[in-house]
Amino acid sequence: MTKKFQFQLDLAFFGLTSEIVPQVRANIFTQIHEIIFHGNGGYDWETVYNMPVWLRRFTFNKLREYYENQNKQQNEDLASQSQKIKEGKVNIPSHFKGQLDKSKRVAKY
Repeated sequence: MTKKFQFQLDLAFFGLTSEIVPQVRANIFTQIHEIIFHGNGGYDWETVYNMPVWLRRFTFNKLREYYENQNKQQNEDLASQSQKIKEGKVNIPSHFKGQLDKSKRVAKY
């Protein structure tokens, strides 16, 4: 007596289907591009392409964290500067103070 096993899944294999292959390839190449571009010359295409998947994901996530933190700090600095401008608490650099006093003088013709 032979028993045939029936799979609960539609596909009898695990892997990429033809519908999602273009999106997966685009995601991989986008990730490689981002690592190379934002790595400031630290990586070349071949090195990143041949990286193990876990290492490429780790590198990508670390770069993303770094640039998100940098962006957050810049936005906070910009917000604090904008607030100072709105409140009128802008400190004029000392090398401009003398020039501002001269500009208040009336021109003699």
